[in-house]
Amino acid sequence: MKKFDIYQILFGILLSAIALYFLLRPSASQSAPSSSIPTTPIANLSWDQTEMTIGDVKAFAVATGFVSAAEKQGGGLSYETGFVQKPGWTWRMPYGVPAGDLEPAVHLNQKEAESICRYYGKRLPTDAEWTSAAFLEQRSNPPTGFIKGQRYPFPGGSTPLVSHCLNGCGDYKGLAPAGALNRGTGHVNTKTTKPGVNGLYDMGGNVWEWTSTERNGGYITRGASWWYGPERQQESDVESKSGDIAVVYIGFRCVADLVKQ
Repeated sequence: MKKFDIYQILFGILLSAIALYFLLRPSASQSAPSSSIPTTPIANLSWDQTEMTIGDVKAFAVATGFVSAAEKQGGGLSYETGFVQKPGWTWRMPYGVPAGDLEPAVHLNQKEAESICRYYGKRLPTDAEWTSAAFLEQRSNPPTGFIKGQRYPFPGGSTPLVSHCLNGCGDYKGLAPAGALNRGTGHVNTKTTKPGVNGLYDMGGNVWEWTSTERNGGYITRGASWWYGPERQQESDVESKSGDIAVVYIGFRCVADLVKQ
């Protein structure tokens, strides 16, 4: 075979490889699926305005075949005289009965939360990112009641009244069926409460939120939940839980890194 023919063949292979690369690489239409949760920019991050919803986890499960650890084990946990397993309580049925798509997704462990965020092209926030967004007002023109650059004692602002908690918060009633819980009324739908610092909902109360920051062999959770009073919502309250635990009052929200143009 002539040297000229070899060069032609090699050149043809190279062109084919280049064409194949452009055919197979992800396009805009193949980017991460869209979440139904509205977002808001805070500093260099895009924040989900609400906690992850059951509706968005359903979409993730349909697309990926996801089955949570709580489902495999027969149910997640609630706290009574210590943690107890509740048969049938899962992210689909947080209190053992079918739930609405706008309820926060709970009974998911930290790694599962991380995977769901990643599916939507996002991630869990670090503890430092979470506290910055929850307590430091960063909007250029915040609405009445908030001042840019001010650090607030609660994620809801000067008081915890916009949040849903056990006692001492707003007048919200949770969705748990009567008799399902020995304390509190359970969570409320996302966007039921009023927005707090930076326009985010339920950074204080409703459900604890997983972060990606490790501490004491587990991961930090923030914001407290309907289980506790407002004192647990404050920045000084740092709680950590085992990453494999799936509990009725622990959920999460996702963030995405903003790309600088």
